[in-house]
Order: sequence, then structure tokens, then C-alpha cells
Amino acid sequence: MIQMARESAPSIAPTAMPAAPRPLLEELLLTPSPTGSEANIQRIIRDRMRDVAHTTQTDALGNLVLAINPEQSPRVLLAAHCDQLGFVVKYINPDGFLYVDSLGGNDYGAVLGEHVTVHTRHGPVNGVFGRRPIHMQSDKEMAEVPPLTRIWIDIGARDKKQAEALVELGDSVTLQLRMTRLLDGRIAAPGLDDKAGLFVCLEALRRCADENLNCGLFVASTVQEEIGSRGAQAVAYAIDPQVAIAVDVVNATDDPAPSTPQQEVGCKLGGGPSLAIGPGTNPILQRMLRDAADRCGIGHQPAPSGKPGSNDSKPMQVTRGGIAVASVGIPQRNMHTQAEVCELRDLEDSVELLLEFLRTIRRDTDFSPVNHHH
Repeated sequence: MIQMARESAPSIAPTAMPAAPRPLLEELLLTPSPTGSEANIQRIIRDRMRDVAHTTQTDALGNLVLAINPEQSPRVLLAAHCDQLGFVVKYINPDGFLYVDSLGGNDYGAVLGEHVTVHTRHGPVNGVFGRRPIHMQSDKEMAEVPPLTRIWIDIGARDKKQAEALVELGDSVTLQLRMTRLLDGRIAAPGLDDKAGLFVCLEALRRCADENLNCGLFVASTVQEEIGSRGAQAVAYAIDPQVAIAVDVVNATDDPAPSTPQQEVGCKLGGGPSLAIGPGTNPILQRMLRDAADRCGIGHQPAPSGKPGSNDSKPMQVTRGGIAVASVGIPQRNMHTQAEVCELRDLEDSVELLLEFLRTIRRDTDFSPVNHHH
């Protein structure tokens, strides 16, 4: 278990999320945190939650863990990743154009022509993704998504020398960060995967400061999820929780893209959080979350799958002697693009769901499926 120095924390009265985005959510979305370079956002979270968490701890990977009642048992971990998709500079050609490697699963077709920021030790440098103009493309080129080797970043440099005066190999790159308010309480931004889930966990922690929980509550802002949930694996080993819930975005299916029920289980914005079902989820925990949603009158959407979780729940489930894990999903459109869309009501409902669930935890709650009858 992570050893933490205890600090006093005042009680904070719970308040519902307003229709407009909370300042913390917007601050998270406007703070760059490409995979492997998450320190800045972790410092912001630590500062903003300083008067809420009883203890804080970081590790060598860059994870940040906030806790309330850390000595109490059982230990419940809420995990959401703070890293976002990005790129890393790997080559500067003689004319000063940058070529990059991908940090996570970027959609190369979506980034063409997009504005980017190169994060250098001299400060941010603006750039744009370029490719061969359509007038000069063959029919084959026009019909395909070009590989990264045929996409470059133009920072306006006249040559390699001018580019190298600012940019170094290994500098990280993000799409230019912004948050756009859409109709009906919906927002669009790069990095909602998973800063939406991260905000939900932090808001749950803030509101739990005024609750008499029968558990130790840990919230982990994990790193490097986009390249294999590496941070969550380390955190779960260190904390050794009895329960761990990954809060992450899930693909919504309510856009015009063709799909069938046989291919994708329906998931819509505004329908409430999704609850994973299958071998990647502890069935006792899944039922407790479902019942908590029903008691609160919160809509929830089933997400059955025959595979292990595709988020931080996967490594956490098989850490140490095995952990009871579940996944709470926030519906999102356009995942892994610069135009990710979520509905604020789904974030609020996810917070309420977690709060109601945490109130039901008892010291003797048994999460072994063998000891329960359906």
C-alpha cells in the first residue's frame, strides 16, 4: 500500500454540476498531457484538490493518487487516465519540416490540416499538419489515409537550422487544445478521452469529503493508458485495493455512421453511464453499480463484451491476487480525434452513480462470485 502523509481537509458541501462546464473540467481540457508527459496536469490536479484529499502521493511513472480515509478498509480505487493522444518529434528534414511518431492510437485521417502545438523547452511552438495538395494527388492517394511517413508538421521554419533552434527530437506534440460548447449541454474537445472520466473521479472525491464512508477512497490520475494502461498497473499494485473502478469514455453509436446491433451495443449521449458486463467485470460489483443507478433514477447502458476491459480495468483486475473491477463508461462521439463530444449530463450522472455506490460499501462486503448465488 502507498504510504502517505496525512493532512487535514475541511468538509465541502456537495453541489450538483451546473449546466455549464465546471472550471476544473475546462482547465483539464486546456492543459496538454500527451502520453509520457503528464507532469503539468498532475501538478494542477494536486494543487486544485489540496484542500480535499487527506493524502496525496506520486510515483516514478508520474501517477498521482489522492485519498480520503486511506487507512480504512476496504480500499476502493477510482482510476481515470490523464494522458491524451499526441505525437513525438522523431525527424527534422533539411527544409525544417517535422516528422513524428504517434503517442497512442491517433486517427491519421482526422489530423490532416489540423493545427498543433509542439511543446519545447523554449515554450509552445505553433504548427500545422501538412500533406500533398489534392491537386497533386493520384486517385490512389486521394482514396487512402496517408501513413505518418507522408504527413509532416510545418512550423514555418525556413530550414532545418531554424527549426532546430526551437525544436528538439523527442519534443511532444498535441493538437491545439480548445473546448467548444455545442447544443443541449454537449461539449467538443480533444482530450475528453479521458479528462471527462478524470473530472468525474475528482468530483466524486470532492463530494465524498462530506460523506461518512465505510471505506478508504483512492482516486488515481493514471498515466500512459493510451499505450497499455501502464500507470494503472503500477497504482493497483501499490495500493492493493479490494475494489477498483475504471472511469473512461466509451464509443457512442448514436451518430450517422452505419452499425448494426450485432456489431455494436447501442450507446447514446445523454443515456447515462455505460456499465461493462463480461469476464472483465466482477459480477457482484457490476450488480451493485446497476442497483445504485436504479436507486438514484440514473439511466445506465449495458456494455456486454466477451473480452477483458479495454481500459485501466484490464491490468488492475489481475494485479496481485486479483481485484474486483468494473468499468463505468461515459458515452463519447468521435473518439481519438480532435472533435471528441460528450454530454455534461452523463458526467453528472456518473458522479451520482459513484457516490451512491460508495455509500453501500461495507467492511464485510464480499466480492467473490463463488460466495454469491444469482
